[in-house]
Amino acid sequence: MKRRIEPTDVMATADYVKVRAAKRRELSELKKLRRIEVGPFAMFAFESWDTMWFQVQEMLYIEKGGAAQVPDELAAYNPLIPQGGELVATVMFQIDDERARKVALAKLGGVEATAFLTVGTMRITGVPEADMDRTTAEGKASSVQFIHFPFSSEAIAAFRTPGTAVVIGFTHPSYGHMAVMPEPTRATLAGDFD
Repeated sequence: MKRRIEPTDVMATADYVKVRAAKRRELSELKKLRRIEVGPFAMFAFESWDTMWFQVQEMLYIEKGGAAQVPDELAAYNPLIPQGGELVATVMFQIDDERARKVALAKLGGVEATAFLTVGTMRITGVPEADMDRTTAEGKASSVQFIHFPFSSEAIAAFRTPGTAVVIGFTHPSYGHMAVMPEPTRATLAGDFD
């Protein structure tokens, strides 16, 4: 499994346009098995080389920065590719109503530090991406968080075992929700490990 997008992996925008529709359909199917709703409005989207490659290509397509833009996109998205001993999730707090979103996020400061996974009896504490603080000084959470889940070799072995109970959630006082990971999702994510 690839662990890093190299400049040679990036398609020229003119070539990408020709395959974009097919790649979007392909990625849509892949993402279905990599997403889990937790509580009323949190969505964990587990990233991979493929999801990050697509994100890089989309940013180049949208922003039209050409080759000069590639280094910045790789610097932004390569850290979100699992490195063999972890799972990495983009967590989105999806609230359509702007007013309700502001109220909810104002209560969720530090939520990124309360994410967890349990694999059988083992607990894996999420580690927020350290590129920037995603909670403001006023205690308002960002609607998008990036969280790494570092696994021990024992936790990886358990996660790979078909039928292992996996639970994902938060222990935040204002968002103490959990969800059981569906078996097809567990099986898909098991492929992220070395």
